[in-house]
Amino acid sequence: MSAEPRPATDRPDPDALPLVSVVMPILDEERHLADAVAMVLRQDWRGRLEVVLALGPSSDRTDEVAEGLAARDPRVRLVRNPSGRTPDALNAAIGAARGEVVVRVDGHAEIPPHYVSTAVAVLAETGADNVGGTMDAQGTTPVERAVAAAMRSPLGVGSSKFHTGGGAGAADTVYLGVFRKSALERVGGYDPRFTRAQDWELNHRLRATGGTVWFTPELVVTYRPRSSLRALARQYRDYGRWRRVVARTHDGTLNPRYLAPPAMVVGTGAATLAGLVWPPALAVPAAYLLAVGAGGVAITRGEEPRVRMLAGPVLATMHWSWGWGFLTSPRGLGR
Repeated sequence: MSAEPRPATDRPDPDALPLVSVVMPILDEERHLADAVAMVLRQDWRGRLEVVLALGPSSDRTDEVAEGLAARDPRVRLVRNPSGRTPDALNAAIGAARGEVVVRVDGHAEIPPHYVSTAVAVLAETGADNVGGTMDAQGTTPVERAVAAAMRSPLGVGSSKFHTGGGAGAADTVYLGVFRKSALERVGGYDPRFTRAQDWELNHRLRATGGTVWFTPELVVTYRPRSSLRALARQYRDYGRWRRVVARTHDGTLNPRYLAPPAMVVGTGAATLAGLVWPPALAVPAAYLLAVGAGGVAITRGEEPRVRMLAGPVLATMHWSWGWGFLTSPRGLGR
């Protein structure tokens, strides 16, 4: 996936541009923080820009690196996030932000040089509260490349545009987000209860209060996926758990796409148990395994054989972990 910057003639006079605040939740990012901030400061945005780093209780030299960045460039500002939790970090950074436009960037996200200028232009054109684009998963090792292929495919993540791409238009949610600060203030920012799924939940409240969340394929952010099946399983288990919390909190937010993984877990698991006494029932899990195996081969066309062999287990890990997390989500989670 790629996106080209808009021609310079499409950009307004610098004096008319709003101040942009880039907010970044930071925890244990000693290795990546300097590069991540440099990527933001190299934006082709011609107006004023600041970077607000919300520093959690890191166990490495992250704070020292952040303090050095702030000392060298007055555009970099620091706020504290004692809890270390992502929604608390985002709310602290947004509270300190001085810009009319707030851009969320994560410590490992790789944004292109035209990201801010394009997003602000789309905000102005559409009147949306939040604009975002595609989470372009890209891996280097065979496992990461198999995970990346699954995360870009409807077989792995359903039909969300921010995963699989598509035409510009209103959407339920987008990756990261470029917000009008007034919209964030209208809904009270991120809900601190949501350790995960805080983006989806925030975008739901923006839409529920009359705002528009807008997807544009012009914004493409490189995402680095998990490097092992164990880490992937934890990630998707947590996604499933917290998506259940969203459903408990906001009536009417479930749809068949979200119910498919838990239904698969129940159906396949029940058929496997039944197969112990009635062998024909084993056709159900066998069909599932054949489907994910064939699907994995299909979505990794052009990759090396090892990646193509891993894609099936990756798909199964994502499906089962998400579904199991949804089914076992503790009632007290998020309270």
